[in-house]
Amino acid sequence: MTSDGNHADAMLDSLFIQESEEGYRNPTEVKMSQIVLPCHANHCGELSVGQLLKWMDSTACLSAERHAGCSCITASVDDIHFEHTIGVGKVVNIIAKVNRAFTSSMEVGILVTCEDLYTDRQWKVCHAFATFVARRTEAGKVQLKQVIPRTQMEQMEYSLAAERRRMRLIHAEIITDLLSSSTAQLECQEYQDAVPAERTRVESVELVLPPHANHQVSTFGGQIMAWMENVATIAACRLCNAHPTLRSIDMFHFRGPSHIGDRLVLKAIVNNYISVCAYLFGGEPLRHINSAFMTFEVLDSDRKARTLPRIRPEPDGKRRYQEAIARKKIRLDRKYIISCKQTEVPLSVPWDPSNQMYLSYNNVSALKLMDTRNNWVLTSEKNKVRLYTLEENHMLCFKVEMHVSVPAEQTFHLLSDLRRRKEWDQHYEECEVIIQADEEDTLYRVATPSVSKGGKGKDFILLASRRKPCDARDPYLIALRSVTLPTHPPTEDYTRGEVLCAGFTIWEESSIVTKITYYNQATPGVLPYISTDIAGLSSGFYSAFSACSHFLEANKDSLAALPPSAL
Repeated sequence: MTSDGNHADAMLDSLFIQESEEGYRNPTEVKMSQIVLPCHANHCGELSVGQLLKWMDSTACLSAERHAGCSCITASVDDIHFEHTIGVGKVVNIIAKVNRAFTSSMEVGILVTCEDLYTDRQWKVCHAFATFVARRTEAGKVQLKQVIPRTQMEQMEYSLAAERRRMRLIHAEIITDLLSSSTAQLECQEYQDAVPAERTRVESVELVLPPHANHQVSTFGGQIMAWMENVATIAACRLCNAHPTLRSIDMFHFRGPSHIGDRLVLKAIVNNYISVCAYLFGGEPLRHINSAFMTFEVLDSDRKARTLPRIRPEPDGKRRYQEAIARKKIRLDRKYIISCKQTEVPLSVPWDPSNQMYLSYNNVSALKLMDTRNNWVLTSEKNKVRLYTLEENHMLCFKVEMHVSVPAEQTFHLLSDLRRRKEWDQHYEECEVIIQADEEDTLYRVATPSVSKGGKGKDFILLASRRKPCDARDPYLIALRSVTLPTHPPTEDYTRGEVLCAGFTIWEESSIVTKITYYNQATPGVLPYISTDIAGLSSGFYSAFSACSHFLEANKDSLAALPPSAL
């Protein structure tokens, strides 16, 4: 995902298109093709989403096990949005491959397409990212080998996988923060014509048999998801008295395994949208296995979504109702942030604490995407400071590269504080902190001088997101993008400028040598400051980054004297 939503979607749609090396195939890639038979379909003659989830899980598990060399289990699945339904007679093609391995877990990317054998057409149905964990062996916990990206697309997904992992780890915190705010509380309204949530309640029991389990006698995650989709569909039918279509499943985590012989209790209820829980019982109390949140819609004869009845939560169901509102807000924030087109003005989107996680993800991901591009053109070089440009899709990007004799971590901390940038960058006239969101995200107001005599300067409201390396194969990152804040509207003294994507990648080449690369996706607000450099008419870029090098050299000792906690 990047601030250019169309560009990001195009890249994700071609996630598994092999490139660069003729005949190359990712060693973890697994393909599955299935023709949709009547036994796989629902009453409408369309492939059951539960069946599709089973196929997706099986394909992804095979990919994970191919990389790990041992059995693996499904730990979580990110949000899935189903763009199309699939009819009987069509072919489902599923491709899965491991994007990145961490210690004992790995991210597997899954792409699902539909093929019409009679017209030779293919179209995307969905893509998903699942996390699998290698099971312990007799020798103990498995240490996964690293994935080595070979193509530009693999490098992109490898880099973004670390940011997606970070989002998974803090997702629950975002829900908690939203529930503690007054917004979600105020929207819990009562309606006279509302359908009681109790009417939609469904409970079902499934016995785990050998066909439902893998070769390690654990229940397939996809099978559990299929059972959950079944009871969720029944709950949705009870609300709307019609046949609903599943459109999306929110991110969810498996809390524990189940095995052959276990009984799974599945419960579903509509709380603005469907929540489903799976519980394991036997000779012991119920144990929570999984929860999923699904969004359905009912289509009319013109295939347009119908308005559904409102829900009246049960007396003890207000929390679930409010959680549904919070999840809907997160989903809408995320869609808005990643769908903004870079050709539209304003380029920036509103910032508030509830969408901070997705804006931060979007900010860092956009910089990582730019960093993985391999078609940069060297424009000029002076004293080992290099300026590159990239012209693509009516957009102009540039990057500046140099090396400094300053440790990478110290370079990262010196460049992270934008208030100090005016010490070396003549374009930073003023810089103040507006909001310190957390240790990794800060909002600044930056003022720059006019590029023409007598003209007004520009100011920018910037979100600065910084990241330390996930492991030795990652750089330090400082990503910058514009946001809007109601507390800081444009003023008469300055023309409000916007930054779409900019920032630094900082690579440790040795204990004392660091490679710094600065990126900027040129926008109308930025272009006047760098156009002469890009055209080759000046070497201002060299002056600025030489000043940056001197600044880092002059201040490295002051940082080195600080204890690690202060850094």
